[in-house]
Amino acid sequence: MKYYQLSLPFCSGVKMVNQLLAGVHIASAAEAMAFGARLGLDTRILFDVIKDSEGTSWMFENRAPHMVDNDYTPLSALDIFVKDLGIVSRECASRRVPLHISTVALQLFLSGSASGWGRLDDSAVVKVYETLTGVKVEGKPPVINKTTALKSLPSEWALDPLDDIRRQDTNLKTLVVLDDDPTGTQTVHDVDVLTEWNVESLAEQLRSRPKCFFILTNSRALSSDKASALIIDICQNLSTAAKSVGNNDYTVVLRGDSTLRGHFPEEPDAAVSVLGEMDAWIICPFFLQGGRFTIDDVHYVADSDRLIPAGDTEFAKDASFGYKSSNLREWVEEKTGGRIPASSVSSVSIQLLRNGGPNAVCEHLCSLQKGSTCIVNAASDRDMAVFAAGMIQAELKGKKYLCRTAASFVSARIGIIAKAPILPRDLGIGKGSSGGLIVVGSYVPKTTKQVEELKLQCDHILRSIEVSVEKLAMKSAQEREEEISRAAEMADVYLRSCKDTLVMSSRELITGKTPSESLDINFKVSSGLVEVVRRIKTSPRYILAKGGITSSDIATKALEAKRAKIVGQALAGVPLWQLGPESRHPGVPYIVFPGNVGDSNALAEVVKCWARPVRLSSTKDLLADAERGGYAVGAFNVYNLEGVEAVIAAAEEKKSPAILQIHPSALKQGGTPLVACCISAAEQATVPITVHFDHGSVKQELMEVLELGVNSVMVDGSHLPFKENISYTKYISSLAHAKGMTVEAELGRLSGTEDDLTVEDYEAKLTDVNQAQEFIDETGIDALAVCIGNVHGKYPASGPQLRLELLRNLYELASKSGVFLVLHGASGLPKELVQECIELGVRKFNVNTEVRKAYMDSLKTPQTDLVHVIAAAKEAMKAVVAEKLDLFGSTGKAI
Repeated sequence: MKYYQLSLPFCSGVKMVNQLLAGVHIASAAEAMAFGARLGLDTRILFDVIKDSEGTSWMFENRAPHMVDNDYTPLSALDIFVKDLGIVSRECASRRVPLHISTVALQLFLSGSASGWGRLDDSAVVKVYETLTGVKVEGKPPVINKTTALKSLPSEWALDPLDDIRRQDTNLKTLVVLDDDPTGTQTVHDVDVLTEWNVESLAEQLRSRPKCFFILTNSRALSSDKASALIIDICQNLSTAAKSVGNNDYTVVLRGDSTLRGHFPEEPDAAVSVLGEMDAWIICPFFLQGGRFTIDDVHYVADSDRLIPAGDTEFAKDASFGYKSSNLREWVEEKTGGRIPASSVSSVSIQLLRNGGPNAVCEHLCSLQKGSTCIVNAASDRDMAVFAAGMIQAELKGKKYLCRTAASFVSARIGIIAKAPILPRDLGIGKGSSGGLIVVGSYVPKTTKQVEELKLQCDHILRSIEVSVEKLAMKSAQEREEEISRAAEMADVYLRSCKDTLVMSSRELITGKTPSESLDINFKVSSGLVEVVRRIKTSPRYILAKGGITSSDIATKALEAKRAKIVGQALAGVPLWQLGPESRHPGVPYIVFPGNVGDSNALAEVVKCWARPVRLSSTKDLLADAERGGYAVGAFNVYNLEGVEAVIAAAEEKKSPAILQIHPSALKQGGTPLVACCISAAEQATVPITVHFDHGSVKQELMEVLELGVNSVMVDGSHLPFKENISYTKYISSLAHAKGMTVEAELGRLSGTEDDLTVEDYEAKLTDVNQAQEFIDETGIDALAVCIGNVHGKYPASGPQLRLELLRNLYELASKSGVFLVLHGASGLPKELVQECIELGVRKFNVNTEVRKAYMDSLKTPQTDLVHVIAAAKEAMKAVVAEKLDLFGSTGKAI
């Protein structure tokens, strides 16, 4: 091996030649990437192609990724090449060696250094080309850290411009917001929203010279041609209405979805065709509550502490309104098909907003060439207020602007002061006599996650109905109709039973081959949900619609609302309306929940605020405890508050569990209030109390009772043939078990009279042991009411003749299946017989006649006042109940 001793001058010369080659190579790489960007190529793909070709080089592969990723973390600072190429240039000049290419490269590095990029990585020389050509070289904006990005910005403008905006209230133009879905009302309050736009309605609004009002267009659900025609129609009517009332001082805002979806530039073009040329189009998608920020002209969507370029989110993949660009200049060029080049788009920077304030904004807007397009950067509500104040100054100087914005601009422009979320009590709404209705049609992933979390957190208080998208959009008209009818019928039952009800489209997303086909499918699904809601007769306690198109269609088509008052927000970014007097449900709160707002818990949070509370109890647990303890639980028929209080007072005094039992005739008289009374009393009792519905022999009645919050039901198919009894009991049992309810059924048939319902002796039938096992297996019941010679009402003078051997056999059979035995007709049974029945497995006794008799007898004793009558009746019934609790062995068994 040979070693060469290199002299210092030789080494220095090698370094100069190396730096000369490197500097020229970096400048050439920058020039190549800038040229590719100017040709409209994706620079990331361009880099990959060159890297994999024979024309690549180490320096290109090392430096070009920095340019594509817009990452100029210094490895070798740009100023190093200013120094080194300067040395080479001077040395060559002294030796009279011309370096034409290297001299140009040096000038590029000098220009970069003079522009303030000297301490950045030397690949930042590409910024010189970006400045000269007006294009961005990076392949796509990177995901950035939200906290870091916001902290790196200048401090906000110190003064709050909203104060000045509110003081200029009388000088401001009326803001007319054409909203392509109802979610644009998410930052305002005490503002009207119209769902119709005839000249008369618009004139009525303009006559009072309001600061602002919304017109719900729902144009995002339409094709481009129809959306354009709609905007033209509205603007023509607006112009006519304004002239008729002498109020031509208005500014039109096209409120579009803040994730850049919608008909752009079609809607602005349509508006300009009627309103005339504008000084500028303003593009401002900032929306704080939705996590939408615009920084350095790039629009971001917040995900936890990350800011994701909008073009990389699921919103950009929308089947009808998809896009690729995150940089708003490039987005304008993309959406206009090159009609408005990115290089011609102006912007208001965050630096201008925070360092120059409203005056600087006004000056910038006034300097724009007429008919230009301007992007607004913003990262806070104060930024938005500064821009709004500057724009107002420009308007007062005679400038006209057409704004395409998200919701934040609207509230800033009219000086809205945010207020706390609205709760039911703020609107004077109590529990009401019905449940709330939640309708979900949105398909964005965030909505699906929120629905999953809603079901997880609110399963015990929520009833869910899933409507098949395939049947609504892809199947026959008959299948579509059957699906709509099924959902509407179930929803009506649930709501009437005071249950909050979720009606949602199934989560599979079906798209068409073209954007227009996708819109058509969306229409079929949305119209199906509308028809479901239209057929619901019960007026809900509140209505929540999830998704822009869904909430618009439900409001206008299902609820027939022509106007509403925006009273505030149910949650940050979630508008709350009160429906107008002409709607199907006047005054009902309408929560417009955008598809892309809030974290995964947001929907559940709102529903829990507005839902009716329910309790969690189990009759089955009471019977299981009785089985283990060898006693029985008393189930006492109640008809009014006195009876309810008598049972609970006796149970608390005896420290015993008990069951409040409601007969169909009692339900007919007392209705839902009686059930609510029982449930409320059971919730507040200090001992285990459950509520049971007895002798449910009518299917519709039982289905409604299942929604009233009782703990258990008796399915009485004893009047039916054996197979029909099984079928009836099995159907109701499956519904009840899905709600966690205990199910009792009767095999055989008791004679006697209970509440005017009489079964003659010849109709009575003992329980057949041979049929009992099949009945239990097929129906899945939890408790079996047996007929062993017991009767409803009074026993004959000869006394009860119970078939105890039959009872023994039934218990042996039922206990193997975990089924508890129930004995109706306990009134009048001797103490010894009751004890024997308990020993043979009876775990629930129904008591009615003796308690009723005590009540009626108490009324025969004269009292001086009604309250004394009530007190005496309660005490009389309480004494009977207490005696029975002792008899059944449940005293002291409360746990």
